[in-house]
Amino acid sequence: MTAPVLYSFRRCPYAMRARMALRYSGVPLSIVEVSLKAKPPEMLELSPKGTVPVLACADGRVIEQSLEIMHWALAQHDPDNWLGPDSAALIEANDVEFKAHLDRYKYAIRYPEQPMEHYRAQGAAFLQRLEGLLEQTPYLAGDSLSLADVALAPFIRQFAHVDREWFDQAPYPRLNAWLERFLASELFTSVMAKTA
Repeated sequence: MTAPVLYSFRRCPYAMRARMALRYSGVPLSIVEVSLKAKPPEMLELSPKGTVPVLACADGRVIEQSLEIMHWALAQHDPDNWLGPDSAALIEANDVEFKAHLDRYKYAIRYPEQPMEHYRAQGAAFLQRLEGLLEQTPYLAGDSLSLADVALAPFIRQFAHVDREWFDQAPYPRLNAWLERFLASELFTSVMAKTA
């Protein structure tokens, strides 16, 4: 049987989280690194929306949403029970509200209605929520890594990198430590390695 094919873009946070879940689950996989300026015709045929990630499963099924790809991978193999804690509401808050603030903060020049600091403050409310969770447990949904951590980390990484100096001195020491631990993990570094 042919291995699934993941169409990905290395720096896309949605693609990052899909790659991490697929790697963790041990699903045999081919990854096609997509140039956003020259998207492969075969990817567009599978998914006309033209955004990554896109997973072409061996059975012909096409999965076009990163969270759905994560759930599919974990349904194949989830040795550490990432799906155990219920983190759906937290992930939805990240994907809907926080992502909108992140986009405006990162690309503030496109949203001149407010200064960059305004968008950062809106996103920081979510960072404060995560800091509160990490005051209780070492990970977002408990004592071990779970779907919540892997689904959110690429977006927190992106927010932190807009102005790393600000993030490092912001009143979120637990979140900062959580992010650093995540960025240094074998799981993250392995999926971020550049391919030839």
